Amino acid sequence: MRRQALFGVVPGLALAWWMGAGVGAQGGASNGSAAAPRPPAELALSRLTPDAVLPLAFEPGAVASEDAIWVPNRSAGTIIRIAAKDNTADPPVAVGKDPCASIVVAFNSVWVPTCGDHVIARVDAKAKKVSATLTMEVAQPEGRIASSVGSLWILTDRKGVLSRVDPDTNATVAEIYVAGGATAVADGDAALWVTSEQGNRLTRVNPHTNEIAESVEVGPKPGRLAIGEGGVWTLNRGDGSVTRVDPKTNKVVATIAVDATLASGDITAGAGSIWVSAAGAPIARIDPRSNRAVQRFTGPGGGAILVAHGSLWVAAGPQLTWRLDPALVSAVRP
Repeated sequence: MRRQALFGVVPGLALAWWMGAGVGAQGGASNGSAAAPRPPAELALSRLTPDAVLPLAFEPGAVASEDAIWVPNRSAGTIIRIAAKDNTADPPVAVGKDPCASIVVAFNSVWVPTCGDHVIARVDAKAKKVSATLTMEVAQPEGRIASSVGSLWILTDRKGVLSRVDPDTNATVAEIYVAGGATAVADGDAALWVTSEQGNRLTRVNPHTNEIAESVEVGPKPGRLAIGEGGVWTLNRGDGSVTRVDPKTNKVVATIAVDATLASGDITAGAGSIWVSAAGAPIARIDPRSNRAVQRFTGPGGGAILVAHGSLWVAAGPQLTWRLDPALVSAVRP
């Protein structure tokens, strides 16, 4: 397998804001400007009626499997499976100290980085117990890991090392070098996408060849990212903006000013919207048709959000998970 590094800059940012006259910039333009921004609709989280309320913490890194969602509990050192059909929670599965980054469900296993033990715990999805531990750790506890093309992909060094792990042997079989300050990797649109703070990069990796296909300049200090609704979306820690990249052209098509308080939050895509969540603002919604932030729900909780099984799952309190109908959330008006 080949190792290759390629760094290309695709500038072009456009600021868009709810009801504001944003200027969209396609790749090649730079430093797009916007009219005086008008904030999104401020709404109380209490205006929403959840379809289900679960008395457990909903934390960043939760993921969906075919019939459930899996949620980490960092303080307890466990993961919990919640059945999508009836919202019942299975007994917690002990995985080790301080589960971090994100869970991945693949290859009949649930893969959980544990920052306290400096390993990746492999959990048998049926037996619901740890079957192996991989001696490696994630580069960024607040990042993400991914699976694609028969492999597990983990950023193992903040300097910019993306490791490819063979699930048959649990061994690293390749390393791809990306920009430094590497934070998160996600799979989508036939590619792997990696965020790096150095140079404000979003790197596209071909998982079939282990080669870097493109490197795009996005917003300041990109962290977590989401793929869907026609774009690759980076949540930028530098200013709380969200950058949209077109996976067909690998160009920035918009940078959406959301709120600096959301900079270290979570982001997910689905159900016709892009969703961001941070402490004190459990739900902020971006309309991908207009590239505008249109709603912001404030209240207790926040910091973790996921679209899965036709629902929006969100942290609604320290030990409270809400399952919501995303269509009804989108319909709420001031």
